[in-house]
Amino acid sequence: MVKLVHTLADHGDDVSCCAFSSSLLATCSLDKTIRLYSLSDFAELPHSPLKFHTYAVHCCCFSPSGHILASCSTDGTTVLWNAHSGQPLTVMEQPGGSPVRVCCFSPDSAYLASGAADGSVVVWNAQSYKLYRCGAVKDGSLVACAFSPEGSLLVTGSSSGDLTVWDGRMRFLHAEKAHDLGITCCAFSPQPLSGGEQGLQFYRLASCGQDCEIKLWVVSFSHASGFELKYKCTLRGHCAPVLACAFSHDGQMLVSGSVDKSVIIYDVGTQSVLHTLTQHTRYVTTCAFAPNTLLLATGSMDKTVNIWQFDLETPCQGSMSDQLKQVIEDWSEEDVSTWLRAEGLEHLVGIFQINNIDGRELLHLTKESLAGDLKIESLGLRSKVLRSIEELRTRADSLSSGIPDEFICPITRELMKDPVIASDGYSYEREAMENWIHKKKRTSPMTNLVLPSLILTPNRTLKMAINRWLETHQK
Repeated sequence: MVKLVHTLADHGDDVSCCAFSSSLLATCSLDKTIRLYSLSDFAELPHSPLKFHTYAVHCCCFSPSGHILASCSTDGTTVLWNAHSGQPLTVMEQPGGSPVRVCCFSPDSAYLASGAADGSVVVWNAQSYKLYRCGAVKDGSLVACAFSPEGSLLVTGSSSGDLTVWDGRMRFLHAEKAHDLGITCCAFSPQPLSGGEQGLQFYRLASCGQDCEIKLWVVSFSHASGFELKYKCTLRGHCAPVLACAFSHDGQMLVSGSVDKSVIIYDVGTQSVLHTLTQHTRYVTTCAFAPNTLLLATGSMDKTVNIWQFDLETPCQGSMSDQLKQVIEDWSEEDVSTWLRAEGLEHLVGIFQINNIDGRELLHLTKESLAGDLKIESLGLRSKVLRSIEELRTRADSLSSGIPDEFICPITRELMKDPVIASDGYSYEREAMENWIHKKKRTSPMTNLVLPSLILTPNRTLKMAINRWLETHQK
């Protein structure tokens, strides 16, 4: 499960990027600033915000060591900062002065790549601050770049939709039309894939674009056999252009943010949706996982950055099937009685109580035990009880990939059918929230604070996500 633990609302304009080091979170914005926060309590550092850029800041990233922070801007510069003091170390001007859209460090912190609106990509020496190599794509602006985990490859993405692959000396290797309407982001999984001949390295690459899709690729490279880029699959779920994507540190999860205002977290292995987060009120422009802890940051044109925390160490630690069966097995005799009444079997409550039927016993009832032990003589009644028990088992088995927590109404704790957004920013089942407002004080079920408004807005994005999940998991 994933929960919202903090919201940062210090920027005065759209949040364009966020990035983690092992101890800090950096955010940047069209308001020309970069802000730094401690991960221990999400407090802003004393030397924050960092101010130098004269126009919008589009991207920020930490060196893998965490000591240096890079930022790039429409003003045509890429600035390196001391992450701990906030002091600028150097200002690197893009050749031609074109607006710089994206930047990223090599895994060894030795180099920094910057991509610009004129299609140029520059690799800087991060120690001497000198230009090391440069190149350019044929069409479009450079909007995405990522180094492979060991640093031998650099992949760039352009607004024309091409993924371009360069070797460590910025020699062109390959170009692939990946997204017809333009690429918005690309990212390598931090963990290499296993297998292959000795010396042959395999990596997973994700790209996303204006076509509303996320594509996964397998990249193989060796000095002996060369380079190969293979398309693997497409992750769907967003109903509008996807603006950002990022892998978790262990490579098991991929997160994406979209113009549809939602954040989707995927299980990379199964390509299934783990969570859909809908707290942002405008386009989600950026997302990033922390390197050492299961924290996720998402930024938006609503000027906020949301910090999310995962309760489980891995996304697949125990399936929902096992969890649900465990819950049923833990039912008390009274819980079983409540279930019988809900199934229209209230006349059997006394028989079940006399025989001390709890959740564990319930799941192990058979037609023989119903007739012999519980003395239920009616064949039709025994069949109805068994059908109801089988539905419980089937429900557990059919939910093996897990109901995302955000699909569950906080009031009823059931899967939502008609989700609405209340003025507290949370989503609820419409009928449940209307009853809450009617019967309770006008307070939020989640925060217990007075609701600023009683207006309930249909959450169409969440409803679409729930319907897609149902189509996938309850066939």
